[in-house]
Amino acid sequence: MSDRTWVSTSLPYLTAREKGRPDAWAAEAEARGSKGTQRIVYAGETSVPEEVATLLGLPSDATVVVRRRVIELDEVPSELTDTYYPAHIARGTRLAEVRKIPGGALTFLAERGHVGARVREDVTARMPDAEERELLRLGSDEPVLRLSRVTLDSDDRPFQVDMMVMPAPRHRLRYEIRIG
Repeated sequence: MSDRTWVSTSLPYLTAREKGRPDAWAAEAEARGSKGTQRIVYAGETSVPEEVATLLGLPSDATVVVRRRVIELDEVPSELTDTYYPAHIARGTRLAEVRKIPGGALTFLAERGHVGARVREDVTARMPDAEERELLRLGSDEPVLRLSRVTLDSDDRPFQVDMMVMPAPRHRLRYEIRIG
């Protein structure tokens, strides 16, 4: 791995931010001497993809709100993220608008009573499709990591699903587990 490999842990991205604080990505990048930005390329209602419907516990014909973003580190695409919310939570809110949310979506959700208590992540590796290769500026032989994350509240109700695609050579995911 090069010294430009991003080592990421999930915890900063699972909790609401204090009022007036930047989103977790911008804060983490700044703490490491870099600039973390994101471009929202789409936000609005869509038909739920099959995998997302399963994770959110929704019927296959449900409508969800999705926020599609290109996450950048020092102006280089670092990750593609689609975040899905049940329509009854996100319809008509900032989550359905193509603009940044002060403090990030988790802060916005927490202010409305949707607080994560448990998260489940799955990580796989694969080759990118043509659109992912172009958006992430990858060579033809570079694989990606795909991380799916479902966030559940204290009643075990899922309210957010993130589907992330990251260039494998540029990322290392770190998980720390405290036992006892």
